[in-house]
Amino acid sequence: MSKKGSILLSSVVGLSLVTGCASGGETKETPQAAVPNSPPVKKTFTMLTESNPSWPYSKDWPAWKWIEEKTGVTLDVRTPPGKTDEAVNLAVASGQIPDLMIVKDLQQANKFGQQGAFVNILDYKDQMPNFKKWMEKYPDITKEAIAADGKMYQFPNEGFGETNRTIWMDRDDIFKKEGLKAPATYDELYEVLKQLKAKYPDSYPLSFRIGGNRLQILKYMAPGFGTHDDFFYDKAKKDVRYGPTENEFKTMIEYMNKFYKDGLIPPDFLTLETKQWQDMMAGSKSFITVDYIGRIDFFNLAMRKENPQFTVALMAPPAGGANGKQQNAYTHTVTGGFVIASKAKDVKDIMKFMDFFYSEEGKTMASWGKEGESYTVENGTKKMKADFVDVTDLRKKTGLATYGTYQWIDYDAHLSLSSKELQAAYPEARKYDSEYRPKPSFNENELEIISTTGKALEKSRDENLSKFILGERKMAEWDQFVAEQNKLGLDKIKAIYKTAYERTDKIL
Repeated sequence: MSKKGSILLSSVVGLSLVTGCASGGETKETPQAAVPNSPPVKKTFTMLTESNPSWPYSKDWPAWKWIEEKTGVTLDVRTPPGKTDEAVNLAVASGQIPDLMIVKDLQQANKFGQQGAFVNILDYKDQMPNFKKWMEKYPDITKEAIAADGKMYQFPNEGFGETNRTIWMDRDDIFKKEGLKAPATYDELYEVLKQLKAKYPDSYPLSFRIGGNRLQILKYMAPGFGTHDDFFYDKAKKDVRYGPTENEFKTMIEYMNKFYKDGLIPPDFLTLETKQWQDMMAGSKSFITVDYIGRIDFFNLAMRKENPQFTVALMAPPAGGANGKQQNAYTHTVTGGFVIASKAKDVKDIMKFMDFFYSEEGKTMASWGKEGESYTVENGTKKMKADFVDVTDLRKKTGLATYGTYQWIDYDAHLSLSSKELQAAYPEARKYDSEYRPKPSFNENELEIISTTGKALEKSRDENLSKFILGERKMAEWDQFVAEQNKLGLDKIKAIYKTAYERTDKIL
């Protein structure tokens, strides 16, 4: 490594660790008197994590104290000023890897793990009874954490993904005012959108923001048609399918084309940004949307200051096609979690520490904190103290729900700080969950093919689907589009996915 790179690592990441460095430093131990129910011998592990601008890292967060009380472990935390992935790259390149790191990208964790930087967690699973039990409870989440070499380098998490739950929503106050019923099918959706357009001519009744993906809306619509927006494993057929060339997908695109042609979605939907979409929903220029469930509070709390009747509410997803079901896409997962340096001095002790986070006691602490300090129990029900306005405030004041303080979350803790409407929406939304489809991990050769042939396939797919929706390509040419996808190597990529899925199934 160059002298310049070494200086950069030390100044930017702060990984020239004073104590407990995984590249050879010592882990501090403080002997403890052998008293009944005392925590284990105290240890200090070094950890690299991020400091979020909305809840900047604090060494004084109570969460660190609560973790130490339960495990005997003090975390010597390092937070880079830049991006976490860059800090991880620098740490691995220098060999100065702390005992624990939070890696937010599973692919990055698997890449460096297979290069020998991180410990294979599965080698220690028999020494982690809580984690072993957790894996049995969540087999699909566990499978998704398995690298292509059959090893696990990043600890999987569950519960926090509820923040990403995506649902259909409508302007319930407008629906009631106009005497409209929420549509249960796409035919009904089309009719309701036309009625709204007639009553509000300058509106686009259905709108959605694009995020970072032009056709992301298709991901949320596809489950209602019994398909998917990419490659996926069909458990019933025990085979890999590719949604975008299926007849069900064609039917969905035909609806989108009708919506566009009749002015029921914004003409600039391919470039519509978040702020424009928010303004349309808030200004009664749009009445049905698909987005994070938390948008219920986002809109209602702000808009009711001027209009007390304003109500964005959960809408059951419409079913499409002959075999369609009322289903939402399964989006409530999140990657990112602990990895352990292969050169860490006390790997077994670190594994014991990590096992705590997969216990019921660990989940409670990571979610609620400490009874009497962050929450109370009334009639057997946990309740966050009134000190916290919302989850952001909870994070700022306690450190709970920040990277490095959890792996398994009881989302009810966060939900308890939301409105009654949002709290009621969650159990209702869960009724429409589609199947969770874990993604397989790929080896280097497979990734190379996916990054070339796969990207060409994806580019052509998105360009042509957009043209079908905009009417720039006739739906009569759908079979030709399917043939074009096949020529670009669809079967080749499908075979890679199938191999990857089968490989994972053999491991667990």
